[in-house]
Amino acid sequence: MKIRFRTMQVVASLFTLLLAVTTVNAQGDSSPVLQRIAKTKILRVGMTGEQPPFNVKNRDGKLIGMDVDLGQALARSMGVTLEIVEMPFAKLLPALEDGKVDIVMSGMTITLQRNVRVPFVGPYHVSGKTMLAKSDTLAAMQSAKELNTDKWKIAALRGSTSEEFVKSRLGKTKLTTTVNYDEAIDLLLEGKVDAVVADAPMCALTIMRYPDAGLVRLHKPLTIEPIGIAIAPGDALLINLVGNYLQALRASGVLEQVQKKWFEDGAWLVQLP
Repeated sequence: MKIRFRTMQVVASLFTLLLAVTTVNAQGDSSPVLQRIAKTKILRVGMTGEQPPFNVKNRDGKLIGMDVDLGQALARSMGVTLEIVEMPFAKLLPALEDGKVDIVMSGMTITLQRNVRVPFVGPYHVSGKTMLAKSDTLAAMQSAKELNTDKWKIAALRGSTSEEFVKSRLGKTKLTTTVNYDEAIDLLLEGKVDAVVADAPMCALTIMRYPDAGLVRLHKPLTIEPIGIAIAPGDALLINLVGNYLQALRASGVLEQVQKKWFEDGAWLVQLP
């Protein structure tokens, strides 16, 4: 059994070496994004700054969140400086495709539609869609069939998988798309929409931020969604490097620590405006 195990290790090592050589040969000297990062010593990361607990601005206007911490850890591992480029969620992938950012870390779900445009590394977190509403409203939603009527007004982030979910699964409802999550929550608190469809962490955070608003969310997620790092297309070596560092951060326990800080410990909430 030991000999067989050793043989399997050797075969796996040879396969890994062959894959690396093939990648380098296929890429040749053309690795424009990684070469630029190595030359400038700057890693440009796109994010919205409006997606707590992934990324959000504190009272002083400083960006904080899981994506910020993970981006800093990644930049340190690469020996470069992190430069965060803020923009609306719907503009993140176009900016990546146009070379305005090198990677995107902004609570972005890995989907087929996105993955045919750009490659992803990860996931670094697994989330899911859920629904946030006032308790009496959610109690009235007895079934998906009853929910999918023009009786209900739903808000979702523009350009997100939440918007796609509402359009595909709740097409009869009246959908309002918003530029950011705060706008959607304001509509809910003001009674202008009946519910918000969003990622589970954001909904849990909103309930903590507004404890007296009578907000509740579905206990069972509507979907299971992997959150990943979108990488500039056409640069296999950058994909390889970011993937390796993400694995190292996971193996060293750094990723787990960051997740606990932002998803389990609510101490950081006092920093919010």
